[in-house]
Amino acid sequence: MALPLLLVPVILKGAAIAAGAVGVGAGAVGAKKSYDATKDIKAINAMHQKNLDRFDRDSAQTQTTMDQLGKLELEVIQSFETFSNLMEQIQNAPEFAAYNKHDIDLPAYNPEELKKVYAMAGTLLSGLGGAALGTAGGFAAAGATTAIVTAIGTASTGTAISTLSGVALTNATLAFLGGGALAAGGGGMVAGAAALSAATLGAGVLVGGVVFAFASKSLSNKAEEASQQMQAAQKEIDDICVYFNRLDIAAASYKAVMERVQAMYQKHLTTLEYQVNSAKRMDWNEFTDAEKMLLENTVLLVSLLYKMCQIPVLLAPEKEGSPAIINSVDLNTSEENARVLLRSIENS
Repeated sequence: MALPLLLVPVILKGAAIAAGAVGVGAGAVGAKKSYDATKDIKAINAMHQKNLDRFDRDSAQTQTTMDQLGKLELEVIQSFETFSNLMEQIQNAPEFAAYNKHDIDLPAYNPEELKKVYAMAGTLLSGLGGAALGTAGGFAAAGATTAIVTAIGTASTGTAISTLSGVALTNATLAFLGGGALAAGGGGMVAGAAALSAATLGAGVLVGGVVFAFASKSLSNKAEEASQQMQAAQKEIDDICVYFNRLDIAAASYKAVMERVQAMYQKHLTTLEYQVNSAKRMDWNEFTDAEKMLLENTVLLVSLLYKMCQIPVLLAPEKEGSPAIINSVDLNTSEENARVLLRSIENS
């Protein structure tokens, strides 16, 4: 979102008049100062553009990572449909209670809650085709599961969100999050808006306020003022790029751990599909210990993924105009819980 620079036109005229008024030597000195100031301003403009290019690059990288995480979360939730269908075929299955071990709390298996979220996740995914950069990241910002559960309500138009589909559903959900109780983890997400756009993070205000205004001062003073404003802009851009990098690292780390959990879940799901659909092993009372362990671990992985998709990457900013708070504590805890459970399942 590189902003156009307000370039200062340099008009060197009247050199002969100046020379005649104050002497040829003074005129030459004045011309040289004007020339040097022009060079300075061009260099300053070039530096400012370089800073803006860096801002754009880091912003795009972060939005891409957040998009990947948001899409992954929606894909994970959508995949629960297969698991849910298998569970409906299994007879005499016990109630799978909440998991409370190793200081880890996971919700009890709730088939009705699962149906609500996976049906909507698939529709939301279909609405992301061709969406603007950062749109999918909106679901990661709020936590995809949380976003879906919260948005099962009414869009701002008064139309029930559940009756919408595709892009309309995606936009309505983001709009609902932006105006609802969640504040979409960072505030200000409106219909179809990219969760990590410069405006959302307040960066647009920071950079947009840097304008080279040189109205009534001498050219050399303009160069000095331009330098001061460029340095102020550079500091703001430095700060927001540090923020982008921290957010990018946090989102990439969370995505990597979730992909590990997803891979194990898919492996268990494939085996469970074979057990139910091919081997026709559908009665819990006839399951072997290994088959029971397979189902129990698959339920546990579903609960883990469901919980991971609840964690918002961003929290509402402390004050208006500030960047959203990166939810590092909850993200790190969720990652560690996932690693512990993966090791436990691998050793079971």
